[in-house]
Amino acid sequence: MDEARILLIDSYDSFTHNLAALCCQAIPQSRIHIIKNDALSIHQLVPHLPKFDAIVVGPGPGSPAHPADIGIVRDLWKLEEHLLPIFGVCLGLQSLALEFGGKVSRLRVVKHGQISPIVHTGSDLFADVGAIEAVRYHSLHASLNDGEHLEELAWANDGEENGRVIMAIRHRSKPYWAVQYHPESVRTSGGGLEVLKNFWRLSNEWESLRARKRYKWDEEIETLVGPAWPSLSFSLQRGMNVLSKKIHVQTRIIDSPLLSSVEVAEHFGATDENARLVLLDSAAKPGRFSIIGSLMTSSRQYTHYTHENHVSITYSGTTEQIPLRELDIWSWMENHMRPYENIVGHEDVPFWGGFVGYLSYELGCQHLAPLPTRRDKSAPAPRVHPDLNLVFVERSVVLDKVTGRAYVQSILPKDDGWISDTVRSLRELDASLRCRVGSKVVSSEECPRPKPSITLPNRSHYLASIETAKAHLAAGNSYEICLTAQTRVTLAVQDVNRDRSSSWEMYKRLRKHNPAPHSAYLRLNPSTVLSSSPERFLSFSRPPNPTYQLRPIKGTLRKGPDIQRADAERHLVGSVKEVAENLMIVDLIRHDLHGVVGEQVHVSQFCGIEEYETVWQMVSVVEGQSSPCRCDEPGERNSQGWQVLRHCLPPGSMTGAPKKRSVEILRELEREPRGIYSGVLGYWDIGGGGDWAVVIRSCFKHESQSRVPNATENEDLGGTKLGHPPLEEWSIGAGGAITALSDAQAEWEEMVLKLQSVLGVFKANPSLSPPQGPTL
Repeated sequence: MDEARILLIDSYDSFTHNLAALCCQAIPQSRIHIIKNDALSIHQLVPHLPKFDAIVVGPGPGSPAHPADIGIVRDLWKLEEHLLPIFGVCLGLQSLALEFGGKVSRLRVVKHGQISPIVHTGSDLFADVGAIEAVRYHSLHASLNDGEHLEELAWANDGEENGRVIMAIRHRSKPYWAVQYHPESVRTSGGGLEVLKNFWRLSNEWESLRARKRYKWDEEIETLVGPAWPSLSFSLQRGMNVLSKKIHVQTRIIDSPLLSSVEVAEHFGATDENARLVLLDSAAKPGRFSIIGSLMTSSRQYTHYTHENHVSITYSGTTEQIPLRELDIWSWMENHMRPYENIVGHEDVPFWGGFVGYLSYELGCQHLAPLPTRRDKSAPAPRVHPDLNLVFVERSVVLDKVTGRAYVQSILPKDDGWISDTVRSLRELDASLRCRVGSKVVSSEECPRPKPSITLPNRSHYLASIETAKAHLAAGNSYEICLTAQTRVTLAVQDVNRDRSSSWEMYKRLRKHNPAPHSAYLRLNPSTVLSSSPERFLSFSRPPNPTYQLRPIKGTLRKGPDIQRADAERHLVGSVKEVAENLMIVDLIRHDLHGVVGEQVHVSQFCGIEEYETVWQMVSVVEGQSSPCRCDEPGERNSQGWQVLRHCLPPGSMTGAPKKRSVEILRELEREPRGIYSGVLGYWDIGGGGDWAVVIRSCFKHESQSRVPNATENEDLGGTKLGHPPLEEWSIGAGGAITALSDAQAEWEEMVLKLQSVLGVFKANPSLSPPQGPTL
């Protein structure tokens, strides 16, 4: 038998690729072609339907009563001449019911990310199917007015909440079936693969009775609907230089268990506020490696704003602008990594050299909902921080907390003595630290910290935004919306020449106050980033068989003497709301990863409780693997991880699901760009590996926002009549996942509480904001 051809209609959902993977499992030798529900008209599609074996109508946000939400789907149910089997999910069921006389209404109690037992007839779609525990993502439900056209096959009993809710139906004479729950969810048990297999069996039986013949697949339909899923393509320019022979990274290894990232960073100039510095710091468990870049004046720094069509490169005191032309920034950066294809280093070290820095939230959103261009009068003002800010690191020190080793590395072609000088300096520093062991170190008294002015977001607006978000959830526009807001901090710098007043001293306070496995200090003009992020977004190992891992965190409980692991499990794993939030993001991340690597995606940990320095976290782990690189062009192999990063951004834990619609809603609610906050920071190694963390528990400064205060500000911030100390302005983002179960006041308090981990940098003992008033 030829390969089965399945057409999957995507209604802009964030679970579509999970459904595609399930179809591949259920239907042997199947090829899944995915199109958006508004990509083609029914007149364009109908002549080619005989080339398919079946159609799957996927889930999506919105209502089947709204043409913009449902697109071509409503026309599929009216097919007569080119009739073929159709299987609908969620929105697919609702549209089927509505088209044949049913009614779609709102549930009294929304079911988003919740698991329900499903009662079924045991026949048809559910033949030989046993007990079902199914994940539900819906605020709307269908009812059947009569049994003339449609028949109910399964239902859930919600008791006093919603009563009996239809979970599966079929058409009595046409080959149409649909389920309300999500068979593709990672937590659906019994009603996923089994039901899709039954659909395929029923489809074959229907086609056999009618002797339906499938037309031959041809180039015309391939052009119309695109190649089979997954269809990740590379866009590197041909003809670029690649090293013809392998070059080994120059590496020296020293044993230095007492050496910390702070001492090494200060050795490389961390206390000089005017020098660039990058530190990716595993400041707490379960972090292991810390990376400190030794930047030179010739180190190339790349910056880019999404509203511009060029990239700026700064090195040796000069900046040049390079047009992107026909390339996007992602492809352009790929080209600049390509020449390092044949450089290899010590296999135990995750980073040999390469790009280090951050990517903004807005850069990650470009493929979902691009911002208007500057020529558009409705476009927002240009953002302050670059959307891409990366420096190419050629010399580095990598510390391994597990083995106590330090790797001193250079990818420069010639050694000018830097490696031996650095090794000697680090050994001297390590010896000094050993001498201090057991001796009492008397610390100098810290200078009183300047009084900061901390302004929280507008409380009334935030509470109103929560209610608006919940209204969107009730209407079916999203399952979860991660609402955030920015807090502004104005700080008087008492003595710009004093180390303790620098951003580096602030980072050390942050590191002490809130140690985290993905801490970072980035001083890349014009932006300075201080981060104590606990959440890995995406890591990828080196080719040829890379593994991709995402670790979303949803659910946090602060540690205390009376809170042990069992308490954390009871509070977090036992919470319907917390588990539902985590589940939604896990299913979203699976979709993102399936979209670029294909079927090989699995959840190795679901809602596991992990112990961190100051909190218990509920963490899930999603992993994927791509096939060994089939690229015939040098340089493309090392770009696989970069492509996965591109297509998985922005972090689903910071948007909600479905991602596209949630991003659009958040843009209306938040009214200002997020910038660096809820983007990612990390590295892309020349060997093809990478590790990127979600930018949370962080604060940011832009050089242009430093200024001289006016008289009132000077007095408020502790200045004197004779002196006007310069002001630094910092921003901090914080927020929370809004679900149908959210309480607005509790969400506000949670948002403010999250700020405390960073506000400690500016104020010794920050307290919760009073219920009224925006100023802390």
